[in-house]
Amino acid sequence: MHAGSNSQVATRALRAGGQQENMNNSWNTTSNDLAPTIRIQNEMAKKVISDDTHNKEIIYICGVDVAYRNDIACCSAVLMNKNTLEIKDSINLTMNVKHPYVRSFFMLRESEVIINILKPLRNRFDLLLIDGHGVLHPRGCGLASYVGILIDTPTIGVAKSMLCGKVGADHFIDVNGVISGFELIKEKKKPIYISVGHKISLLNAIRIITQLVRPKELIPEPVRLADINSKVLAHSITSG
Repeated sequence: MHAGSNSQVATRALRAGGQQENMNNSWNTTSNDLAPTIRIQNEMAKKVISDDTHNKEIIYICGVDVAYRNDIACCSAVLMNKNTLEIKDSINLTMNVKHPYVRSFFMLRESEVIINILKPLRNRFDLLLIDGHGVLHPRGCGLASYVGILIDTPTIGVAKSMLCGKVGADHFIDVNGVISGFELIKEKKKPIYISVGHKISLLNAIRIITQLVRPKELIPEPVRLADINSKVLAHSITSG
């Protein structure tokens, strides 16, 4: 079962950081010329590793989500023990929004604040969960894949809607003949869509996400709590 390219990462965080800067500089909010960003997405998609590369048990998982208040991005990160669901740390960060929302270009809007909030937590988590897509994306590189490659860390995308693909009877999602994601459903809950971000297999991603979902919930606990925290943070910011 293939969920994306198995090619090794040719460049690491330093070069990827340069791509982030180039992508920011190439954005033209007047003309919406997204061609340079599309090229970067296509290039980054080739660097996604969709195999399990972690050589030890995944125990500590970090979930991140972003809410908004006017032009301020309110990001929350929650670090948890996978086996006990015990919260080990929780941090918040606000940053000015530099890019408007454009469908399938979420990485422009949220990657900077996510990368910055993760800096104090580096080397403390084994796996990152991002509220957004990984390879389940029209160009094979959504927010989760982009951030995963930049920080060179196993990453899973957990999204609340689909950008592309067709859901099969077995709930696996096909994109142009490639199995690229999985629809997780629960009675009386809206589905979520799981995909490889980086350095993890789809089957392992599904197993881990399922383990992290509490009985009465559908969103994996680190992301669910980060979502709550980010919204509380956004509501605490006064208008004007």
